[in-house]
Amino acid sequence: MHQKKLTIPDIRSRKNGTPISEITAYDYPLARMADAAGIDIALVGDSLGMVVLGYPDTVSVTMEEMLHHAKAVVRGIEHALVVADMPFGSYNSSIPQAIGNANRMLKEARVDAVKIEGGVTMAETVAAIVRAGIPVQGHIGLTPQTATSLGGFKVQGKSAEAARQLIDDARALEDAGCFSIVLEAIPAPLAEHITKAVAIPTIGIGAGPGCDGQVLVIHDLIGLYDRFVPKFVKQYAKISEQVIAALGQYKAEVESRAFPGAAHSFTMKTEELDKLTRLY
Repeated sequence: MHQKKLTIPDIRSRKNGTPISEITAYDYPLARMADAAGIDIALVGDSLGMVVLGYPDTVSVTMEEMLHHAKAVVRGIEHALVVADMPFGSYNSSIPQAIGNANRMLKEARVDAVKIEGGVTMAETVAAIVRAGIPVQGHIGLTPQTATSLGGFKVQGKSAEAARQLIDDARALEDAGCFSIVLEAIPAPLAEHITKAVAIPTIGIGAGPGCDGQVLVIHDLIGLYDRFVPKFVKQYAKISEQVIAALGQYKAEVESRAFPGAAHSFTMKTEELDKLTRLY
């Protein structure tokens, strides 16, 4: 039984302390499971577009879809900090637009914070959202919403020049008021360098062991999404294989009339059944 709800200061205090566990969650059942396992941060990621809604990318996800799923996750969480991705198009037109949509995430979905992709170029927007009283988790490196402009889903920061830019991005987000930063798909030595360069926690995904925490897509972690498995994912279970096997067994038992059996059926009193028989 968890004692209390985690807060932004709780997460910030974990810098150089016990590593932070963050996992994506998109619905009520998975949120409850993540919370029962003691996960620190539940991220309502726009990755739901690919692993839940079947879109080819995250760009297609709308604000309404994010709100819908965030509400479900919040209803399943008692302990973890809940962060929701700001979807593509919800914050990059203007600062008023960004603040307005971030407000919706907190007011309508009741999440604890929002996550925004981008470094130096988004720092002004992040700062404005933070000034409006909305906590922000940053996200740099491979940023899926703009993966096309980055040359696809590739490791970022491999050259010294690109690495320096990512360090600048991290510092800009820290200065803008982010309480933590996700580092995605960057070389482990660079992630460790960034982690030492900023005073806020870094949370890696494909960024090696030197970060202050780790995040994975839950469908990847439990083997529920079988389209592909990124190199940086460790599959702790292969749930899809078990689900397919269970469904196959169900189909076979339905066709053979082995299911439902007496244990799964309701009965009638004999006299009532006799009355029914006489009626027909």
